[in-house]
Amino acid sequence: MTERVSRSSTEMVDSVHTRQTVCPLDCADTCSLEVTVQDDRLTAVRGGKANPFTRGKLCAKVVNSFPAQVHGDLRIKTPLLRQDSLGGRNFQAISWEQALEIIHDRFSHITERWGSEAIAPLSYGGPMGILAGGSMDKRFFHRLGATLVDSSTLCAGTSSAAWDTVFGDAGGIDLEEIAQSRLIIVWGNNVTTCNLHLTKIIRDACKQGAKLVVIDPKRIRIAKEADLHIPLLPGSDVALAYAVTALLDASGDLDETFIEQHTHGAAAFREAAKAFDLKRAASLCGIDSALLENFADLLRNHKPAAMSIGVAPERNRNGSAGLRAAFSLMALTGNIGPQGAGICDVSRYFPVNRERLARPDLAPAGLRKINVLDVPRYVLDPGEETPLRGLFIYNHNPVAVHPEQAKMREALLSDDVFVVGSDISMTDSMACADLVLPAPSHFEYGDVYQAYGHRYLQRSRPVLPLQGDAISNMELFRRLAKQFGFEEPAFHDSDDTMIDQAFAAVDSSIGEQADGAALDMTPFAEPAMLRGGEFTTPTGRIELFSENMKSHCGQGLPVYLEMPDKRRFVLVTPASEERINSTFGGLAHQQRDLACEIHSDDAQAQGINNGDVIELYNERATVRLPARVSDDVRPGTLYIPKGAWIDGSPTGFTANALLPGHQEAAIGGACYYDCAVDIRRLP
Repeated sequence: MTERVSRSSTEMVDSVHTRQTVCPLDCADTCSLEVTVQDDRLTAVRGGKANPFTRGKLCAKVVNSFPAQVHGDLRIKTPLLRQDSLGGRNFQAISWEQALEIIHDRFSHITERWGSEAIAPLSYGGPMGILAGGSMDKRFFHRLGATLVDSSTLCAGTSSAAWDTVFGDAGGIDLEEIAQSRLIIVWGNNVTTCNLHLTKIIRDACKQGAKLVVIDPKRIRIAKEADLHIPLLPGSDVALAYAVTALLDASGDLDETFIEQHTHGAAAFREAAKAFDLKRAASLCGIDSALLENFADLLRNHKPAAMSIGVAPERNRNGSAGLRAAFSLMALTGNIGPQGAGICDVSRYFPVNRERLARPDLAPAGLRKINVLDVPRYVLDPGEETPLRGLFIYNHNPVAVHPEQAKMREALLSDDVFVVGSDISMTDSMACADLVLPAPSHFEYGDVYQAYGHRYLQRSRPVLPLQGDAISNMELFRRLAKQFGFEEPAFHDSDDTMIDQAFAAVDSSIGEQADGAALDMTPFAEPAMLRGGEFTTPTGRIELFSENMKSHCGQGLPVYLEMPDKRRFVLVTPASEERINSTFGGLAHQQRDLACEIHSDDAQAQGINNGDVIELYNERATVRLPARVSDDVRPGTLYIPKGAWIDGSPTGFTANALLPGHQEAAIGGACYYDCAVDIRRLP
C-alpha cells in the first residue's frame, strides 16, 4: 500500500540525483520544485521548471527550510507514547502495532461510555495534496461516527461564504488575466509573501500602463510601487467599499446598465452607502479622505478593473461584510465579465470530487458538526452536550494556529481527553499529545496538488524513501480501519484508485496527465461568471442584498460593527516571510522576523527605541518581543508575523495567546485581527 522510492541498488550507493516534485504547503502558488537527493538525503531545493506560472522562482523560506525539516533534530521517526513523571512529560518509543492497539482500545472505551461523537479529528491545512488532505482519513472518521469538525473557520471559510452569498458558485477569473487589466486592485493580499508569482504579472501590466491600488494596513512591498496605497484600519473594509460606492453614485459613475441586467438589491446597497460619507468613512478607516476620492477616481477612469483579494479582510468581526461589500463594488462599477475585469478565483478550474474521496456516505445519519474554534469548550466545558474525550490531530498545529492559545493548550493537556497526534516534527501541539505518530514529509509519498493561485494541476511521486517508521496519512488510516474491523471496500482503495475516483466525473485520466507535469486545467474548467457561468444565488443574479443572510444573521446588507474591545493598539498577525503558517516555526533560522513592528510616532510616544524589549498584554496573556520601529506600519496598529512556536518564548506564549475567541457572524470565522492590546517597554 505504501509508496516507496523505486531504485536499483547501484543508485543507492553514493548517488546524487536531481528530481522533480511539488511544494505541498498552504500557499497560493503551489510551486514546482527541483530537488537534489544525495545518499537518500535531501540536500538542495530549487524552483522547478514544470509549472509555467511559477517559472522556476521559489521563496526563500522553502529553499532554506525543507532539508532541515526532513532531516533535523525535531523529526519524529517512530511512534511515541507519553510517560508522565516527576521530571515532566517524556515520550517512549513504541512499535506501530502497539500504537494502533492503543488507539483502538482508548477510542473504543470512549465510544462505549460517551458514544463515537466524543471523538473528533483536528485537521487543517498541512500538506495540501488531495489525498493527504482529505481521503482515507475522512473515510475512517466518517465510518467511526466521529464528530464532524469544520476547520474552514480558521481561514478562507468566511471568504467562501461571502462569495457564495453574492455570486453563488459562479467562478471568477484566472490571475493571469490581470495582464489585460487597466486597473489592478490588490486588497488584503500581500502578494510578495503569499502570492509571489502574481507580482511579476502585476509589474508587467503596470509597465503597460495599468494602474495599481493596494489596500492594506501596512505599506507592504508591492504597495511601495502602487499608484495608490490605502492603509485602512483592520476591520474597516466594509466602510471603505460603501464610501467609494457613495462617491461614484453621487457623480453618476456606477454602471447602471450592468446593475439593471445582473444585480439584485442594488438600490438598498446604494442607500446604505449614503451613511458612509467621506468624513465618517475616513474616520472609521483611519485614513485621509483624499484616499477615498483617489480610489473613486481610478475606478471612474480605468476599465477593465481586476481585483485580487486575500483572506486578510475576513479575519475580523466584519469579515463577510467587508468581502461582500468589496465584491459588490466590482459589480456596481461593471467590472465583471469583460476580459481583464473581475475578481481572481481559480476554484472553477479544479473538478475534484471531494465526496468520492471522503465518502460521507460511510457515516451514520445525524452526526453533529462543530466549529473547530469550539474544540476547547467541548473538552473543558461541554455543559449538557457530548464532551470531546478523544482527539486526533493531523495536518495541523492548533497550539500555534488557533486564537486563545492558552485555552487550546489547556484542552489538549487535560486529563479528560486522549490526544493522538501525527506530524513530521515535534510541534507545540505534538508535545501536548498522549500518543505521537511519525508522519512523512511530502517528499516521501505521492499526491496530487491543485492550487488556489493558478490553474495548473500537478502530481508528485516520492523522491525520498520513508524516513524512520513514517507512513503516509493514507496508509495510516488504512491500518486504523483494519484495526477497527472496518471491512468496506473503500478502505482497500489504493492511492492511484482514489486519484482516479477524484476526477472520474470529468476525466479519470487527469491524474495521469498531471504526473510529473503541470497540467493546464482550462479544458476542464467551469465557465466564469457572465462568460457562460450561471449565478446560483436564490435570485439568479449578483446579490448585493441577501435574504438568506438576513435570515441567518440579520445582515441582508453588509453591516459595519465597531471593534468589541478597546485598547491602545490593534495587533495584526499577518503571513511571515520566514514560515508558511506555523510550518518551519521550530527552525531557529526561520525565526528572524519574530519582532513587534510599531510606527515611529507610537514608539516615540511610548519611549520605545528600535530593539527594545516590549510587552504586549491584554486580559488573555502577555507576550514579550523586541520592537522593530518602522513607518511602513500604520499608527495604532502593531504587527507580529504569525506561525511562531512557543519554544524560547519568555512568557510561555506566542502572539496567538493574545487573540480573541469571538466569531464572525456568517460562519463563525476566527477574528484574528480584532485583537486589542496595550504595550509597555521593559526596563
